[in-house]
Amino acid sequence: MHTGELATYRDYLDHYRGVIERQCADLTPDQLATRAAQPSTLSLLGLLRHLAMVEQTWFARALLGITDEPRLFRESGDPDEEFNAITGTRDEVDEAFAAWREQITRADAWLETQSDATMAEELAFNRDGRVATKREVLIHLIEEYARHAGHADLLRERIDGRIGL
Repeated sequence: MHTGELATYRDYLDHYRGVIERQCADLTPDQLATRAAQPSTLSLLGLLRHLAMVEQTWFARALLGITDEPRLFRESGDPDEEFNAITGTRDEVDEAFAAWREQITRADAWLETQSDATMAEELAFNRDGRVATKREVLIHLIEEYARHAGHADLLRERIDGRIGL
């Protein structure tokens, strides 16, 4: 276990990323695409795609300032495309895992350049010029992952009965 503010954020983020990884493990593409709580379009595959997009939005766009790359899973104009536009193919699952892992690798590389002292630094992000501290962005990411890890727990239990992953 690490000590310090940034280390604490990283520990929580790594924990919730691991929950998502475990909840998606050992399932077929069809199971990952299962919308287990009708009429919701929520599925484990959709969550994985969403979290890849979340990592890209907050780490690449907000924290790194990379705004010229295409947003992940945003081709149709549907604001919920990452959830709605899935069919459950092996290629789709591989693409989602690859995108998610790529975004995590980039995020972790950025985190390696930070320290407790940089957490209070402010940055402007999004088109509206909103200002937040790096600390606020990381806490938001942890909250986002924690909420979706709970969704993943319920989806996985509904798919095959496994709990406590």
